[in-house]
Amino acid sequence: MDLTCENTQSEYIVVKADSPNVQVIGMTRGQDTRPHHTEGLDKGEVLVMQFTDKTSLIKIKGNAKIYTKFGIIESVRNNKEN
Repeated sequence: MDLTCENTQSEYIVVKADSPNVQVIGMTRGQDTRPHHTEGLDKGEVLVMQFTDKTSLIKIKGNAKIYTKFGIIESVRNNKEN
């Protein structure tokens, strides 16, 4: 998968849910970093996201594979109690 982009503000990532109830949260850019958009994914669903002037980071909760230009990263929810 080629995710090459012209600049950082147009880079895409692809998130594929490996379990139900995966949360993908877009966080704002600027002095106060806070959530501005949340998506819920069920197992097998795919979301294509883009870094923009408004989105500086993306937080993923749950079991998912994240495809980036750097490779594939796995997010795994830890269900152990503290």
